Amino acid sequence: MTIFKEIVDEEFLTVSETKELLADIEAERALDEDRELRYELARAIEHVNRFTVLDPEDAQALVDDLEDLEKVDEATAYKIANLLPRNRDELRSVYAQQRYSLSGDELDEILNVVAQYE
Repeated sequence: MTIFKEIVDEEFLTVSETKELLADIEAERALDEDRELRYELARAIEHVNRFTVLDPEDAQALVDDLEDLEKVDEATAYKIANLLPRNRDELRSVYAQQRYSLSGDELDEILNVVAQYE
């Protein structure tokens, strides 16, 4: 017998938003002395604590500003907000799997938006 899992809902999150959610889960688990943090959860918490730069409001504002640009879709906006690329090469890696490439001016426009939030 094969068990299939179905995706019911999907939502993009920034690392900052994820940090808040995981902090709530960690606090909830800390209240219950009998429950330990699973390895995966502990690693996820460690990851978001290490890589969160912006607060959730600024991260969401960055995503919104990026989505206003022509060549940035929702998924890409979240990737950029999570990675905060600082130069063209780092930004090109975000677009590496796309079927199109961006011009230097388009890359610079995106980097200028990101620079406003760093």
